Amino acid sequence: MSTPLLSAEGLSLSRGDRAVLDNVSLRVGEGEIVTLIGPNGAGKTSLVKLCLGLVQPDAGRVTRRPGLSIGYMPQRLTVDATLPMPVSRFLSLWSRPTRAQMLEVLTEVGAAHAIDRAVQTLSGGELQRVLLARALLRQPDLLVLDEPVQAVDVHGQIELFELIGSIRNRRGCGVLLVSHDLHLVMARTDTVICLNRHVCCQGKPEDVSRHPEYVALFGRHAEALAIYHHSHDHSHADDGCVVPVGQEHTAHSDHHGCGHDHHHHGHGHHEGHRHG
Repeated sequence: MSTPLLSAEGLSLSRGDRAVLDNVSLRVGEGEIVTLIGPNGAGKTSLVKLCLGLVQPDAGRVTRRPGLSIGYMPQRLTVDATLPMPVSRFLSLWSRPTRAQMLEVLTEVGAAHAIDRAVQTLSGGELQRVLLARALLRQPDLLVLDEPVQAVDVHGQIELFELIGSIRNRRGCGVLLVSHDLHLVMARTDTVICLNRHVCCQGKPEDVSRHPEYVALFGRHAEALAIYHHSHDHSHADDGCVVPVGQEHTAHSDHHGCGHDHHHHGHGHHEGHRHG
């Protein structure tokens, strides 16, 4: 197996007396899409920041392949509404691309028409595409995308996930993706890590979707997912590659189970699906 682009082993992080992450590990290989999924407050963004080296862990370590180029799309980026800024200027704030280079990446993400428009006038979907183009300007080996489909309707979300998949296929880069919605990324991701401060379960998406801890976290949405997943002819692995961390047979025990306020998270994450 080739050296992973990024690997994290045994990461733990606390804020005061609150555990943000507890003994979390992951790896992203070349051309692999790894999706982090979990409720609000699960530690997904904190884990991304640890992987990028923006925050240091209390325990564990992160290893990045030497010379690794990372294109990062943060969860939120505020743009001053009182200072209209064309997309071309916005893309030049972090590097000095030529107009041809900007047009190339904007064309790749389907936003070439926006190059001279003010960032403040873009729709949610257009802004996300411009942010993705900004990440691609780095010629990344690894794309790190934190909730890349926010403020976009369901149709737009599906288009963006398909775009991310096509970028992976064309460029061969690895992708670390944060999402609330497994069923939207399901056909386009290789490995899912279900996080709720610790790794609840991980593996192929169709296996994670049936795992008891995933069902406990996402409740009725998990049932809808199973229907979606069967109607799309996904194949099922015979070897059952889901890995319930720490113990294979006692997923619901109080100590290792995902016992963090499951029933409080059952509604908020899928609100995006009601926009369309």
